[in-house]
Amino acid sequence: MGLYGEGVKLLQKTSGDLKIVVNSLSMNKKRALLSVYDKAGLATFATALAKMDWELVASGGTARQLREAGLTVMEITNMTGTPEMLGGRVKTLHPVVHGGILARDIPQDKADLAAQQIQMIDLVACNLYPFADTIAKPGITLAEAIEQIDIGGVTLLRAAAKNFARVTIVCDPNDYGTLIDELKENGRVPHAHRQKLAIKAFAHTRDYDTAITTYLKNQWSANEQ
Repeated sequence: MGLYGEGVKLLQKTSGDLKIVVNSLSMNKKRALLSVYDKAGLATFATALAKMDWELVASGGTARQLREAGLTVMEITNMTGTPEMLGGRVKTLHPVVHGGILARDIPQDKADLAAQQIQMIDLVACNLYPFADTIAKPGITLAEAIEQIDIGGVTLLRAAAKNFARVTIVCDPNDYGTLIDELKENGRVPHAHRQKLAIKAFAHTRDYDTAITTYLKNQWSANEQ
């Protein structure tokens, strides 16, 4: 099965070129990628998306919670064909994920996706490991703190925020309700709101990196004394 999942009916060679015959109904479905540490409101948000015929893709823990809520969800590992590795350090860092997020709504990008059998991702819900909470715990070791430095989540946030012209990024569960209302009313999130959400996502990663930088600077400065 190709990376379009159920959407790919046939792959065949035609005059040396790869011809992809795709189920148009599946391709018209909107796709949301959900990978969150803070799962507040997640099931309600995802249920509302599913009722509007969105396809749900999620990382391991997020996918488990959605299935427990009775939702149909595709694991990211099934979409990419690559399992999580390095003890969970690598989950979403894959061209199928980031190609789907970063692709613009232009013929060249669509052709690139088709050649690689990658489907566009229209919405990303992502928030990060609680680094600040981790380092606030008494007796936390440097090794424990390092394991709470989120790599894939930051990359998802920045990729989706960069492509705000097409993709909606949501990093705050408090924004779920407004997004659902907009999708129900208009079928899409307004451009101006996508811009605001992108700024919020970049601020989230800025604050996160500041916490990491400050912590490491303090740790290593203390070691030099």
